[in-house]
Amino acid sequence: MFKVYLKAARLRTLPLSVSGIIVGSFLAASHGYFNWLICALALLTTVGFQIISNFANDYGDGVKGTDNDDRIGPKRAIQSGEISPEQLLKTIKITSAVTFIIAIFLIYTAFGKDDFVNLLVFFVLGIASIAAAVKYTVGKKAYGYSGFGDFFVFLFFGLLSVCGSYYLFAKQLDFTIFLPAFSIGFLSIGVLNLNNMRDSVSDAKSGKNTIVVKIGVEFAKYYHYYLLIASFLFASLYSFIFFKSWHQLLFLLAYIPIGKHLLVVYRNKRPVLLDPELKKLALSTFLFSILFGLGTFLAS
Repeated sequence: MFKVYLKAARLRTLPLSVSGIIVGSFLAASHGYFNWLICALALLTTVGFQIISNFANDYGDGVKGTDNDDRIGPKRAIQSGEISPEQLLKTIKITSAVTFIIAIFLIYTAFGKDDFVNLLVFFVLGIASIAAAVKYTVGKKAYGYSGFGDFFVFLFFGLLSVCGSYYLFAKQLDFTIFLPAFSIGFLSIGVLNLNNMRDSVSDAKSGKNTIVVKIGVEFAKYYHYYLLIASFLFASLYSFIFFKSWHQLLFLLAYIPIGKHLLVVYRNKRPVLLDPELKKLALSTFLFSILFGLGTFLAS
């Protein structure tokens, strides 16, 4: 049974989920702010949020019938019958509780007991993160079924992940931190868009009105190009503003596999064949976060 839950946790999505934390932590370290405990707790909290989201996605799509024989990719836990909806719902509640406890410990470690404003703000953000993870596909008004998934991915995987983690260390925020946050956000949306292109036919049949379903696969391809090119431009702008050494250009290496990925998407005629590209783009985003963060730190 443990293997079934491990499969439902979708471990291959975890590198993407921590990419923003990696960038935010490296940026903070490059500015003279860092704490290993805060970094470790931030990574654990983010992994927890992602696992909640994966469980909730499996649950929501499973009970709605979106995960059916028309869907491309590995069978989900409820779809395969390996876990009942009740079992998975219980697991979501337990994982949410554990993650929230870790998040509280993170907030307390970062701000202590006297910084009431920051404690309150991040407490609310913690609750909002869990709610967003669950509400993507769960409930009658699941935002993933109304085309808002891209916005929330950008907000939580990009802005909150990078800027929020940076603030945990530095207790302040420079507007330029939003530039690499945009890059991570756009790359993360790219992964979601790729997933939605792959599943566009089954999603349309199930009433899951993603952006891809709304605009069509061909326009979704152009949208995909813009997302990945924009991620490159914002990262380049940040490096240009603070350029000190060639180390800051290390992130360009990550755009070699991303460039190859764009060619595959451009040449693709059958979206169902894009499934292998999901892992490639997610790992390329993870590589970008390490190279961009390390390069910025080495140049500081």
